Amino acid sequence: MENKKELRNWLDAFGLEHPLVIAGPCSAETEDQVLKIAHELKDSDVSVLRAGIWKPRTRPGNFEGVGALGLKWLQKAKEETGLLTTTEVANANHVDLALQHDVDILWIGARTTVSPFIVQEIADALKGTDKTVLIKNPVNPDLSLWLGAVERFHTADIANLGVIHRGFSTYEKTRYRNNPEWQIAVDLQNRFPDLPLILDPSHIAGRRDIIFDLCQMALDLNYDGLMVETHYDPDNAWSDAKQQITPDRLKEIMVELTIRKEEGQEQEFKNKLNTLRTQIDVIDHQLIETLGKRMKVADEIGTLKKANNVAVLQTKRWNEILGKMILEGEQHQLSEEFILRVFKAIHQESINHQEKIYKQ
Repeated sequence: MENKKELRNWLDAFGLEHPLVIAGPCSAETEDQVLKIAHELKDSDVSVLRAGIWKPRTRPGNFEGVGALGLKWLQKAKEETGLLTTTEVANANHVDLALQHDVDILWIGARTTVSPFIVQEIADALKGTDKTVLIKNPVNPDLSLWLGAVERFHTADIANLGVIHRGFSTYEKTRYRNNPEWQIAVDLQNRFPDLPLILDPSHIAGRRDIIFDLCQMALDLNYDGLMVETHYDPDNAWSDAKQQITPDRLKEIMVELTIRKEEGQEQEFKNKLNTLRTQIDVIDHQLIETLGKRMKVADEIGTLKKANNVAVLQTKRWNEILGKMILEGEQHQLSEEFILRVFKAIHQESINHQEKIYKQ
């Protein structure tokens, strides 16, 4: 699969002067609920109504969707509002039912993307159609797996493709439900700059108060669209209540967001510069998180040394680290002087941490 301008054709056909916005409830709950939300969204920047029909839950016993019945509600919402529709499909049967109900866009969920067998099954079921397919990143941070899923649909002659960045599962607790790992999406964007990239801030956030910040970050990184979960009564939603926002709040967010536009050569330069600076901000954030994790390990080493009456400074070990890091730095065009300065600072901070433990 090669990057081509034609990858953007389906998105360009919308003729939008703003990012593509896909919005709607996490789950279709009742016909009235779907229709009410659709009508509240129709006079906004939203072009596509989303709703989960089949909900693959992490553990059994939770609400797993209303099933095929909800497709009729989406169809009716489309007829009444003119909004296009989209839902998640996880097998060939889902595809057949979605096609029967004229769903415009199908998305592949994170749990499905991890399985090449299921992805291939869905791709085969869609072969010969002109539907748009959006592929969410896999639950684990694996760019090859993500791109592999895209390539399977491309090989099945699905011309209208895009990807959705919804973050990655992590065992560690962070401020996010799913760690964004922005650099993975940036790497995908660099390899396929014309493959439409959409952010799902709802699943990254897991809470509604940081939806705006995530949306702005996406626009700063030149994402092409947003998929935001909306519900007229979020607190009482049947699934993912904490991360849904009201249609009114979505409309406010779309007004508040700073949308980067290309307006002449000078503006294009500013947009590109802003994108690169945002990428640096992402990497710097990752650096701080990584250094924090390193110091936690240093604390554990300090506790172990103290318990065994071992000196804080281990000269042989320190020299081994420096030697390895200098060699690795050369592979990344980093000078020996730079590596020495950085790792001496890191080493000193580690010593400071361990000395505090010895004084306790």
